[in-house]
Amino acid sequence: MAKEKTKNAQITIVGLGLIGSSIGKALCQGDRTFEVVGHDRDPKVTATARKIGAVDRTEWNLIQACEKADLIILALPVTAIRETLEAIAEDLKPGCVITDTASIKVPVLQWAEELLPPHAYFIGGDPIVSTSVEGGGVDAASADLLRNAVYCLCPTSTVSPDAVRVVSDLVSRVGAQPLFLDAAEHDGLTAGVDHLPSIVAAALLEVTALSTPWREMRKLAGGQYQSVTNLMSNDPEAYREAVLANKENVIHWIDALIANLQLWRQRVSEGQGDALEETFQRVFEARDQWLRQKATQQWEEREPIDTSGLGWRSLFGLGRRPRK
Repeated sequence: MAKEKTKNAQITIVGLGLIGSSIGKALCQGDRTFEVVGHDRDPKVTATARKIGAVDRTEWNLIQACEKADLIILALPVTAIRETLEAIAEDLKPGCVITDTASIKVPVLQWAEELLPPHAYFIGGDPIVSTSVEGGGVDAASADLLRNAVYCLCPTSTVSPDAVRVVSDLVSRVGAQPLFLDAAEHDGLTAGVDHLPSIVAAALLEVTALSTPWREMRKLAGGQYQSVTNLMSNDPEAYREAVLANKENVIHWIDALIANLQLWRQRVSEGQGDALEETFQRVFEARDQWLRQKATQQWEEREPIDTSGLGWRSLFGLGRRPRK
């Protein structure tokens, strides 16, 4: 009988919802020299994560899950990141690399700078989920969730290059494409394409589903309404904290949308048929172009950062995820 390879490194995933468990499932595929340990406050979630192969084992105690980890992935809403960093800071292994998956980066990097010891390295992360998963949790986790997806990485200027390569290797292992951004730039852009759509969906629901005519209107609500009002999560606290933590950028995009809606109102009220048709045509073309670029990953903008250096690749055996 062939001797099983010793898993000589540990990756810990804190938070085993849709993102955490999907990352875990992708990591657990193929040859590897690391163990994946999971932690979640909900015992039902940890049991499901083990059952679907998202982790090798779970630890109920957060400190025990993290104290021997070489790489920690905080797959948590922004509301839980600060308290988690506070809890694990004193027990981190020297050289430990930590990353997160929250949709905002500036406050998260500030907390990491404030709370983590000098021997630990933090790189902000934000995986961009390409498919719509309504109410997705651990049950909807998929090893392919992030395949070919953009995965934003926001390292600080002082973080170890080796630590950056570790997280970049992680991104490659799950099948995604790293995109390096400044944290402030990331948050400004995310406000327009993540937080604003969430507010638009919620506002449309508020003005329709919470109105008196909804009793009859709901019968006419079809695929268009369902698509526009789709929210990626059912966690109102997570939305609240994400929006408030990025409020200046969010307000900028809300103001831009209000000004644009005033133009739409004017076009409709004045019967500007040509202007309406032209605008519809321009936005259709812009969306089609985006979809083509998204499908091919040909953005014609930034050159990918070279992460071919060895870094800690030998420690984790991450490499590129094997193709099916």
